[in-house]
Order: sequence, then structure tokens, then C-alpha cells
Amino acid sequence: MKIFSAFKFVEEEQDIVVNADRTLDLSKATVKISPFDLNAIEAAVQAKSLVEGAEITAISVGGKRLANPKARKDVLSRGPDNLLLVQDDLFEDLRPNETAKVLSGVLSIRGFDLLICGNGSADIYAQQTGLLLGEALSIPTVNAVSRIVSLEEKKIVVERSLEDEVETLEIQLPAVICVTADINEPQIPAMRAILAAAKKPVEVMSASDFACTLENRPVAVESILAQPQKDRAQVVIEGEDDASIEAFAAHLRKALV
Repeated sequence: MKIFSAFKFVEEEQDIVVNADRTLDLSKATVKISPFDLNAIEAAVQAKSLVEGAEITAISVGGKRLANPKARKDVLSRGPDNLLLVQDDLFEDLRPNETAKVLSGVLSIRGFDLLICGNGSADIYAQQTGLLLGEALSIPTVNAVSRIVSLEEKKIVVERSLEDEVETLEIQLPAVICVTADINEPQIPAMRAILAAAKKPVEVMSASDFACTLENRPVAVESILAQPQKDRAQVVIEGEDDASIEAFAAHLRKALV
């Protein structure tokens, strides 16, 4: 069984500098695996244990971030058997629909049984790529998966935790599932896994390796700005009587407007 786990490299939050005009300086930021994709990779590892002979390929689309050797090794140390990077300057800062288009082109060539994505990415958290990818491939796609119940050669059974119930779904393969952050607790790689990661195969594809064009791109990012900063109100309300509680609630309502 071919299991693919999609991931994205994002900037380390603590390295991002907010300038006076609210623009972001990413020049000194290191990259890491998007936290939501850590759950997807861990889910793929757990799914692999359910099917004898299954293989995990971690896959990502992007530009220069994908060249980071430390980040590549981090992905492989977490359980995937190999790494497939679709890397090209053309794929720098893609929108979700464009990422889905590129991934669908690659996966159509490679073939797969199950693709596991995170529910969203840590940078823009659009929660669109997995769903758009399933649509592009014309295969069953389910988001908000909170548990993989079972996995067999032709089907997977998953659970979705809804507002007031747990939904159990049987999905025919091939399929795409997008998992939530509470599906598991990603394991910290042991030293043996980190050392073994250096020996695992890494394949890099470019835009010229498959038929994919991104002409007439409908969306362009003009700027990304941090939220305006607000001074702390420093309102202190003392007392436990009804008037104090009402004053506290009034300040909360005002702050939420």
C-alpha cells in the first residue's frame, strides 16, 4: 500500500520580526514542519502499522524552503520511508488551489492508495488544500478526521468528532483524509531515527518533470501585515458583589466588539 503524507515548511514563529509598519521580516527565520502536518505524518506512521508492507512517502511542494537539509532530515526522522519534494522557483508561496493543482499532477503520475494531510497550515491555515486536491483527483475526501479506526487494502474507516456526536465513515480507497490536531501526539524522534534519516532516499522534482502550468493565476498576495497592537487597558475591578461582576462583564463585552 502506498501512503503519502503531505507537509509544508513554515517559518519558526519566534524568529519572525514585526516591523514598525506591521510588515514581517522573515529573512532570519528558520523553517520547520507545520505543526498540523506533524499530526499528519504521525497518523501516516500509525496507519502504516495497520497494513503489512505499506510504505510512506512524505511529499511537499514549494520553493527554496524545501532545500533546507535540516528540515528534510527532520521529516524523515519521524517515520516516512522516503521523501518526494516538488521544488521550483515557480512554486514559491503558492495559494491552496495552486498547491492542490501541482500535487494532483504529481500524484496522478505516481499513484497512491491514501493521502493524509493536516487540516491546515500554520502560516495561513486556509484549510483548503486537502479538499481541493481530492476534488482535482476526483476521489473521496474527508476533513476533520479525529481517528483512524482501521485500514485495509481497499478501504479505511475513520471517525470525525462533530459538535454533538462522533461520525464514523467507511471510505473506499484511494482517498484523501485531512486530520485534526487532536488525532495524536506527534512523537519526538529518537537518536537512532535521526541517524537513520540521513540514509533514506530523497527525490526532487521540478516543474519541467511533469505537465503542470500555473498560468492566469487568479490570486496574488500584495502584502501580509501583523495585527495592529493595542495598549493594555489596565482596568482592575475589585469586589465580588453583583455590581463588580456586571462591571467586569461590561468591559469584556466592550473589548470583544
